[in-house]
Amino acid sequence: MRALFVGLCTLDVITRVGHVPAPNEKLTASAQLIAAGGPAANAAATFAHLGGEAVLLTAFGGHSLAAAIDEDLAALGVAVLNLTADSPQPPAVSTILVTESTGDRAVASMNGTSPGTVPPSPPGDLRALVASADLVLVDAHHPTLALPAARHARAEGIPTLLDAGSWRPGTAPLLPYTDLAVCSADFRPPGTATPSDVLAFLRGAGVRWPVITRGPLPVLWAGGEVPVPAPTTVADTLGAGDIFHGALAHALLTHVRTRLTPTLLTTILRSAAETASRSCASFGTRAWMRT
Repeated sequence: MRALFVGLCTLDVITRVGHVPAPNEKLTASAQLIAAGGPAANAAATFAHLGGEAVLLTAFGGHSLAAAIDEDLAALGVAVLNLTADSPQPPAVSTILVTESTGDRAVASMNGTSPGTVPPSPPGDLRALVASADLVLVDAHHPTLALPAARHARAEGIPTLLDAGSWRPGTAPLLPYTDLAVCSADFRPPGTATPSDVLAFLRGAGVRWPVITRGPLPVLWAGGEVPVPAPTTVADTLGAGDIFHGALAHALLTHVRTRLTPTLLTTILRSAAETASRSCASFGTRAWMRT
């Protein structure tokens, strides 16, 4: 199975601390990791780890820092198409503090919106790239890539999965081309206030199967709830949503041979929730893959 992941790729500097420091406070961290990050990148890494063929279409520049991203994703078997590899622009760097006692994370990142950053142009072979995939995931961080990819996928009859972490300017045009939208609890389209509002909004915008994840709380969709298993310990919640999306893409292609049904949706949501929960038991976004 092959999936195309279109969206953000960052360089994550992940630091484990006893507490988030107060203004002007200095403290010593207990651990630190550097890895490729971003919704599409982490989802692609998860998909590849679970046995799928993952292709990541993104843009993170050709600065020397980009080498760390290339190395991490290559080790995981993700094929990376970096559309701005010839640019000296550095990748967006996410600074992440993980509180040791709770696993909660605090994140600061430019998310690819650094001053002077030029939106990447789609590759000339985008339609062929989409047609070679069994599924396309977009995260709306690079609208100039996400929208044409989603349109091509719909034209080719290839299922599309939207990672909707928050409402963005480029989100609305994607919805009519989205088969399955998985939103975080922070996703709030204009005029919505409750999860029911969000589900109704997405259905009205053309999304066939809207879903809302809520951290440790049950996953919601129009047909009910899917419980999220609690990890034995919560060491780090960073990337759990991204990992959920990658696992969901893998489960979708594993279980759905013809068309998605309510029963199958429940099955793949449960599978993705189990994988995301397992990832929270270890520090960083990669350690769970080695246990």
